[in-house]
Amino acid sequence: MPLIDRPGMDDYFMEIASVVAKRSTCLHNQVGALFVKNKRILTTGYNGAPAGLDHCDVVGCARENVESGTRHELCRAVHAEQNAIIQAAMHGISIEGATLYCTHQPCILCAKMMINARVKKVVYLQSYPDQTALDFLQLAGIEVQRLKEKGS
Repeated sequence: MPLIDRPGMDDYFMEIASVVAKRSTCLHNQVGALFVKNKRILTTGYNGAPAGLDHCDVVGCARENVESGTRHELCRAVHAEQNAIIQAAMHGISIEGATLYCTHQPCILCAKMMINARVKKVVYLQSYPDQTALDFLQLAGIEVQRLKEKGS
């Protein structure tokens, strides 16, 4: 009987985060995120403009000439992690003790939110130029893991 080539749980959830990212309207980084607890998806989020406002793919990017990892306030988009946290709050779902799976490393703003939400672990795929975010997560005792991209 042939063995089935099943992905591990981290790869499985990261693949779902990558599909979630396809809903993003960001012109530069399509990011997808999901919170998981006990092998169950709690919420998902992708980066895009606040509800009811025009997206960057319609009005353009305000960050065209801004260095990546800086001046977060200039971005029209709500980050994928933030949208996943907002969805949890709107639907009364606790993400305490959950794991974040995100296509990109969280920024400092998202890291601080996850620290206060008592997230247990962060798993990401692509780096982001924000070492302070990683330092904060480590200081808060949140486990951080970067997955290797397939084919690398």
